[in-house]
Amino acid sequence: MTDATDPVELAQALIRCRSVTPEEGGALVLLSGILKEAGFETHIETFREEGTPDVANLYARIGTTEPVLLLAGHTDVVPPGDLSAWSSDPFAAEIREGFLYGRGAVDMKGGIAAMTAAALRYLGEGGTGSIAFLITGDEEGPSINGTPKILAWAEQKGEKFAHCLLAEPSSRNRIGDEIKIGRRGSLSGLITVHGVQGHVAYPKQASNPIRPLMAILSALMRPLDYGTPHFERSNLEVTSVDVGNETTNLIPAKATARFNVRFNDAHTLDSLKALLVERIEHAAEGVRYDIEFLAGASSSFLAEPGPFVDTISGAILAETGERPLLSTGGGTSDARYIKNHCPVVELGLTNATMHKVDECVPVEDLELLTRIYKRIIERYFAQAASKPLETVVESSRLAAISVESDLEAALEAALNAEAERREEAAEAAANALNKGKA
Repeated sequence: MTDATDPVELAQALIRCRSVTPEEGGALVLLSGILKEAGFETHIETFREEGTPDVANLYARIGTTEPVLLLAGHTDVVPPGDLSAWSSDPFAAEIREGFLYGRGAVDMKGGIAAMTAAALRYLGEGGTGSIAFLITGDEEGPSINGTPKILAWAEQKGEKFAHCLLAEPSSRNRIGDEIKIGRRGSLSGLITVHGVQGHVAYPKQASNPIRPLMAILSALMRPLDYGTPHFERSNLEVTSVDVGNETTNLIPAKATARFNVRFNDAHTLDSLKALLVERIEHAAEGVRYDIEFLAGASSSFLAEPGPFVDTISGAILAETGERPLLSTGGGTSDARYIKNHCPVVELGLTNATMHKVDECVPVEDLELLTRIYKRIIERYFAQAASKPLETVVESSRLAAISVESDLEAALEAALNAEAERREEAAEAAANALNKGKA
């Protein structure tokens, strides 16, 4: 029988469940049984969509009052790869020299174990409040039948969440040195420039699409903004340029390029698309092109610093002696879905070995993270009892709206100033050139 208040023992039990995405592998069944025994009402819901694998998801809740603190994560893991490269079976969950080894030890069965142990310790000591778990089996896969659908299912059941703590491995060098209070948005696109195929010896009888494509890409890679208070600069990277031409004497008929933008809260998806199209149109100079924005785009989001973030930071400070860095960097996570339902902050294990051969976590880190999670839960419900959470949420929302308006105005002013500076420089250079000719 697994002692679910011991994060190491529970992490071992979860790692031994071979839940390589999209397989459930017994991990959600294990958690469901543990939470049900602790008094949670549990549901394992399987969602399906044509062309994608069926995926099981767990929702569990204890308590009937407001606010509801949502604890979220995933039990699916990436494949282990070459088994011979591992120093031990990736699903054996061996402990050696103070480290727990196994696929998912960091991402994120270790975090789920710590979160579960923390909640059970809190409740076992007489703690009160409404706690919900939302655990998917589709974070490492296409993310179609996972978190978005279990959230929609919960909403249809009338479930409402005040805040969410996500067990994503956010820490860099030590537990709690960094928490994610937001994420950049992501937008991918495919540009096709059309030319006229022909022989390289007769360029006037052809039209090479590579030249205008290069001009377009150069225009796209100019700065998109200069950063915002909680986000670094938006960044566009060209990820491929293709013409499908294996010869050296043929001018191709078309050239394509793919790109991805990781963007901050200075842009919405619509405003960013409009900006990119404007730059493409200007750089194309009448050349025929197509632009396709690819599926899977997501907007940036931010859990505005305030009581919830302070609760998490304070718990980390109490356990480690240091405050965390409030970060919005990195890639995407299921927080991009949760943020549509409530503010979400990501806090988990250090991420140095996630997805790697011999993925591992220090055993002492699991215990430390459990203590931090438990302290967060304690402080959260103590704060909720002293101040209505609706007041906190609404004040944070209004502050976010005000900040967003200020940021948009500041960004527009900065971009206009930069454009004017460049125009003045170009005009001065042209005047100097004309004076020299005279």
